[in-house]
Amino acid sequence: MEQASDAVVATRAALAQLMALAVQYSFSIIGALILITIGWIASGMLSRWAFNGMSRIHGIDATLAHFFSKVVRYGVLILVFVMALGQFGVQTASILAALGAIGLAVGLALQGTLQNIAAGIMLLVLRPFRVGETIETSSVNGTVIEVGLFATELRTAEGVYRLAPNSTLWNVPITNFSRLKTRRHEVTISIDAGECIDKAQQKLLATATAEKHVLNNPAPTTYVAEFDSGSAKVTLRYWMNASQWWETSRHVTKAVKLAFDKQPEPEKKPAAKPETAPESLFPDLQSPTG
Repeated sequence: MEQASDAVVATRAALAQLMALAVQYSFSIIGALILITIGWIASGMLSRWAFNGMSRIHGIDATLAHFFSKVVRYGVLILVFVMALGQFGVQTASILAALGAIGLAVGLALQGTLQNIAAGIMLLVLRPFRVGETIETSSVNGTVIEVGLFATELRTAEGVYRLAPNSTLWNVPITNFSRLKTRRHEVTISIDAGECIDKAQQKLLATATAEKHVLNNPAPTTYVAEFDSGSAKVTLRYWMNASQWWETSRHVTKAVKLAFDKQPEPEKKPAAKPETAPESLFPDLQSPTG
């Protein structure tokens, strides 16, 4: 009987403890669910607010706006998760320290990737090149297809796809052939010492002026680049729209070559022999005399 009564007492005590725990943690569970729900809604609202706000800033790329909006969203969710664990008596300081250690380890492991992300953010903010522009560096060249956070997609002049990590495009000199509206080109020819330099310059200017895509402002110019005892080099300098540089420069170069090609001299026909009286068929026959 005593054992049975002890068992009943122990059971009642355990049930009482379970009830107390259920009452205590029910409030914690409800509070955690409320925190998670509010945090989820707030993270979405803040993410949209961050995206819309950054999209209104001139020069901010849509990719960069999406990236920062995602950072805001997941940052709020992590904070809400830590606060929810605090409702159950978990020491949040130790969790934050663990998250910091994990972030440091991940950062060291993904050092190259994070470097590409940092370079991608700087490229999207400073915009040294945009989609559709043709660029060249010491290791990369081509037309930009897309600028991402990790890498930039390009298409070479040969029609080859190229993916360049952003770190290879940052902290290096970049030549952008499409950023400025106009572009210059030069053609240099050699003339013999006996030829007239003024006539050569006039012919060069006439050739450039005849090309419809050559700009009049600034006007084409010519100058003597160098000379020696045997010949001189004359340079034609002219401007055109950057989008028409390749086609126009090839046309003008060809036109200059044709303009200075020496025309073949016309063939001289042999001089006609003078007509002579036909010889007499009877040379011994003398004309009668009176």
